[in-house]
Order: sequence, then C-alpha cells, then structure tokens
Amino acid sequence: MTAPLMPKATAVWLVENTTLTFRQIAKFCEIHELEIQAIADGDVAYNIVGLSPINNNQLTWEEIHRCEADSHADLVANVLENNVKERNAKAKKLLTPTQRSEKPAAILWILQQFPNNKIVDSQIAKLLGTTKPTIDKVRNGEYGELAPKNPMTLGLCDEVALEKAVLVSEALNSPKKKTKKKAKKTTKKAVAKKSTAKKVTKKAVTKKTAVKAASKKAPAKKTVAKKTVAKKSTAKKATKKAVTKKTTVKAASQEGYEKSRD
Repeated sequence: MTAPLMPKATAVWLVENTTLTFRQIAKFCEIHELEIQAIADGDVAYNIVGLSPINNNQLTWEEIHRCEADSHADLVANVLENNVKERNAKAKKLLTPTQRSEKPAAILWILQQFPNNKIVDSQIAKLLGTTKPTIDKVRNGEYGELAPKNPMTLGLCDEVALEKAVLVSEALNSPKKKTKKKAKKTTKKAVAKKSTAKKVTKKAVTKKTAVKAASKKAPAKKTVAKKTVAKKSTAKKATKKAVTKKTTVKAASQEGYEKSRD
C-alpha cells in the first residue's frame, strides 16, 4: 500500500465527501485512526484544503462506493498511484513526457510559494530532478509565460520531501553554524594554550622538587661530617685520658721504688 501524494489533504476530502470509516481512511492515507477522528472533529488540519484523490487519479468512485458498502473492505489505489514511489525511488524518477514538460511550471510554483531563498536551488534540483541552469531560466523568465503548478499534484515529489527540503535549506541559510565553528576553533586554541601552560608548570614544579631534594641531601652530608668530627674528638679525649693514667701509674711506681731504697 502506498500513501497518496498529500495524505492529510486527501484525508480531509474523504472525511468531508464520503461515508468511509475512520479505519478505512486511516489505512489508505497511512495516518493514525485517532488523527482522522481529530480531523473529523475539527481539532486537526482545520486550515488544510481537501484534495480530491479522484481528480488526481488516485481513486475511483467505484472503489469508494465499494468500501462504503462494506466497512471491512480496504481502499485500493489505482495502479498508477501504486507505482509512484517505485518510479521515484532513489531519485531515479521515471517520469512521463508530460511530467518532464511540466517541470518548469513546478519550479515556478516552488519559487512563488517559497520566496527569499527559503528553498536553496540545490534542494529544488534534488526535489524535482532538474538542474540549476533550468531554475535560473525560470527565475529570469526565459521560459515565457508559465502557469505555476503544484509539483505534488503532478507526481514530481511528495509533501514529506518538500518539508525536508525546506528544513535543509533553513539549516544551510542559518548563520548560527558559522559562529559555532568559530567558537569551536577558539575553544580548541584555548585548550591547546592551557595544555602548554600545564606542561610548563609541571616542568617548573619538577625543577623545584629537584632543587629541594638537592638541598636536603647537602645538610645530610654536613651532619655526617659533624658526627665523624665528634667521634674523632672523643677518641682523642680517650687517648689523652689513657696517657694521663699511664703517667700517673709511672709516677706512683717511681715513688714506691724510691721509698723502698730509703
């Protein structure tokens, strides 16, 4: 099953001009049944003009009457309508000669409906399968008098593709992207500067730590030298004491010897 070219507009027409059930309309237009009920109540799509699927060769009155008589039956689109998506798949549009000849009229319709470059030329070319020189010729009036025609009714594109082209064009025309790119570049530069500053600070910290370690090692050597000097002084004192003891012993022995002789 393939949805019609303008599903909501077709659903509005079917709700207003037929006695089909909400389920039948929803299945044919590929819209939820609750949304069809909202359209019937006037809550949704109240400003959309209905589009006849009979005039667009999407349905026939016989098919509508058949489904009106049987609420369990499903609407079956015409063979031409069923092949619309297959013919237009992957931008390889297999168009009839009349559709090709009506491309300038479709371009004029888009230029009138979306002025001030709301749709970029590249998007128009992609949407209708045309070229930029053709769009320029239509804009400059080189095709003479043209009657603008809706490309969706001609089968050149659908409503979803047209909305997507508008959104892409708005994104391309918006100046916010440039500012974002500049901001990203400045942030990258700031991050690079911060990283270099961090590296410099790390090097300075490592140098300070090395100096502190060297300063700590120097007093340690001094203390060791002091200890060795103190040990030497104590050793000298001990030797002096021993010498004095020997001298006293010698003196005492001499005195005892002299007394024994007397």
